[in-house]
Amino acid sequence: MDYRKEKRFSGLTPFASKLWLASPTMHGEEQHWVDDAITTNWVSTVGANINEIEKEIAAYTGVQYAVALSAGTAALHLATKLAGEKLYGQAKPNAGTLAGHRVFASDVTFDASINPIAYEDGEAVFIDTERDTWNMDPAALEAAFAIYPDVRLVVVAHLYGTPGKMDEIRHICQEHGALIVEDAAESLGAKYLSDASGWVETGSLGDYNCISFNGNKIITGSAGGMFLTNSKEDADKVRKWSTQSREAAPWYQHEEIGYNYRMSNIIAGIVRGQIPHLEEHIAQKKAIYERYEEGLKDLPVRMNPYDAKKSQPNFWLSCMIIDEDAMAPHVRGEQDELWLHESGKASPGEILEALQAFNAEGRPIWKPMHMQPIYRTHAFITAEGNGRGRSNAYIAGSGIDVGADIFRRGLCLPSDNKMTKEQQAQVIEIIHRCFR
Repeated sequence: MDYRKEKRFSGLTPFASKLWLASPTMHGEEQHWVDDAITTNWVSTVGANINEIEKEIAAYTGVQYAVALSAGTAALHLATKLAGEKLYGQAKPNAGTLAGHRVFASDVTFDASINPIAYEDGEAVFIDTERDTWNMDPAALEAAFAIYPDVRLVVVAHLYGTPGKMDEIRHICQEHGALIVEDAAESLGAKYLSDASGWVETGSLGDYNCISFNGNKIITGSAGGMFLTNSKEDADKVRKWSTQSREAAPWYQHEEIGYNYRMSNIIAGIVRGQIPHLEEHIAQKKAIYERYEEGLKDLPVRMNPYDAKKSQPNFWLSCMIIDEDAMAPHVRGEQDELWLHESGKASPGEILEALQAFNAEGRPIWKPMHMQPIYRTHAFITAEGNGRGRSNAYIAGSGIDVGADIFRRGLCLPSDNKMTKEQQAQVIEIIHRCFR
């Protein structure tokens, strides 16, 4: 369909430059610290920028130690490896620390949360999502422990910058002697009201915690991530593993498997220039969310939810979900989708195509991990128990699969903090016209 010629969209013109989902926002200080790294010749994986951002982020998140790494994925890998070693002992060089063990994990997340389980030879078991925050469902987690009582590790992600129900999840984990890897890659700056500790930052809520500075995150280094902890022993171990596990010898000596995961001092310079603007970025993202909420309130849609009494999201991405009775016909394959327009209704596919036609970027909700081809043989647990094979020709299943439903009806909206009010108003207008 040529949306620019379609009657519903008459009078609208494409954005002159691409309106992004989320892109880096530079301020100038970044260049200063990058130049400082170059002029002082500290351009490798050591330097003042790395030291400074480790101190600043540790202080901001309320943990004692931060280890700067090459990516959020690197942080998640080493956190998962560390948890496996803590639970099951040191692995042989040709084996992962989770070999032969299952790990419970968030289902609606980016696969960087999950792949480290496979890196360490573990088997992910996916826990369904709850509707209040679009994060791991504590009821489904409890059901998972009833089915797999031997599991001792849970990987929890905070979707789109919204904290999950961490008090409930931690209580369940404590009852079953399980450790938590907290994936706060998307939620730096988000706060959670803990029953035990009051308001605390995400990135401090697990036994092992990770954040990301990827190019689209709330602040960025173009790449990079951090491992966060209150344990000096754990911080030292991660720092060692991230620098190829070199021992204190005058030659290269190695007693453990290591990785080239340490952050560059140049990337750290970009992060150092970004840190002073974190709260500013969060305020801008919140304003975008609230404008969408107000501008779309007359449509049969809802914004991605959060518990205002227990959390303060960083509003990294603004998302919406279409009411069931307002969904136009829409079906997805593995790489393509088909949809039909019906007056008064719309679908994620139609809205995303319309945005693209006017030079704006949207995106489907993260496809649940239990639906991914690579993980389709893995267990999936809902609040009712086993989420696989619950029906046949003679038994009608309940069909509970919250993550799949959010994926089917939801989409991520342009959320770039450089988007003007006027540009966002046009995005809102495009969405309205999709329902005509």
